[in-house]
Amino acid sequence: MSDAVARTVPPAVVARPRKARVIAVVSAVVVLALFVVAGVVLPASDTGVYFRAADQVAIVAIGVLLAGGILLAARPRVRADAEGIEVRNVGGARRLPWSAVKRVTFPDGAPWARLDIGADEYVPVLAIQALDGQHAVDAIRAVRALHAAATKE
Repeated sequence: MSDAVARTVPPAVVARPRKARVIAVVSAVVVLALFVVAGVVLPASDTGVYFRAADQVAIVAIGVLLAGGILLAARPRVRADAEGIEVRNVGGARRLPWSAVKRVTFPDGAPWARLDIGADEYVPVLAIQALDGQHAVDAIRAVRALHAAATKE
């Protein structure tokens, strides 16, 4: 690897979605607040239904579960270094060596980047989202530079 290429390749990249995280956190707070208010206010309303303390707790617990589910959208992260890339999406994390990654792509119109790993197989990279604009461009360029440096050697 030449000195010029070595200087442009970052030692490691860590990227997370920015706008999606903000949207998820704000949405989770709003949902939780609505369920807490509903749990507190409903017993006082004249609807003909009698709410007990257990019902109030259940309403708040449902709000907590929904808010937690919404916060899963803030979980994606990608970590890349000279050896490989770790992609953590909503469900779980997956570590791939660069030798397993054929291409790092961001198809036109796609909401997020992806790693092509074989014939018609890919790993979505939810941490690099089109919604983030220049942040996504910088992240995908850095990941591509690491991939190019690792596959040239």
